[in-house]
Amino acid sequence: MASPLIQLRDLTLAYGDKVIQRDLNFDINSGDVFVIMGGSGCGKSTLLKHLIGLYQPAQGSIVVDGLNFFSADDKQKMAMRKKWGVTYQSGGLFSAMTLAENIALPLQQYTSLNEQEIRELAIFKLALVGLAGFEDYYPAEISGGMRKRAGLARAIALDPEILFFDEPSAGLDPLSSQLLDELILEIRDSLGATVVIVTHELASIFAIANNCVFLDAEIKTMMDYGDPKQLLLHSQHEKVRRFLQRGVIERG
Repeated sequence: MASPLIQLRDLTLAYGDKVIQRDLNFDINSGDVFVIMGGSGCGKSTLLKHLIGLYQPAQGSIVVDGLNFFSADDKQKMAMRKKWGVTYQSGGLFSAMTLAENIALPLQQYTSLNEQEIRELAIFKLALVGLAGFEDYYPAEISGGMRKRAGLARAIALDPEILFFDEPSAGLDPLSSQLLDELILEIRDSLGATVVIVTHELASIFAIANNCVFLDAEIKTMMDYGDPKQLLLHSQHEKVRRFLQRGVIERG
């Protein structure tokens, strides 16, 4: 049986003396759509920032594809990060650049392609996310949902093995949110990637996730972990079941 792609062991997240989460132990398998969920203020985005190496954990380890990120040297960290794509709530695009220029940035930095090849690849990536013909538009000239898709196009510019999303559906109407969920699955399947998502959108969790962790702000650790559909029915923790049942009520 293959080893998990990402392993968290005895992980503690803290800002100085303030502990956000402690004793996090879970695995993310290759090909998962893994959701980090929980109530407001539980540390979902903080955990994501640790997973992509922005914050150093107070304790414990994050092992990605067999390598402990925080004990790796700078060259190893750079090689690991080149295999990751990250999207942000707002899309995270540079406003003074066109969509094609935004997508071109990682290609210019990390490949030896010439400008024409980079332009063609940027146009192709935009087409993959349904933005064919918008390559010369600026972020301010398109809708919020389109900006999120453009952010996804930039995140997949280098064909990453892992895609990280921070609240991808935030601010979207239900139809746009559903279309983005479908796009995430399509991209996951076409790249053979693993997806890690921070979200509180229950409809999205049930639609696309096969694995998840529930973080709790009161006890400051994970309360449950596994397939969200199974946790809805069988979690031993009423708080987790209530959280997930809210999604059933919203959809019903």
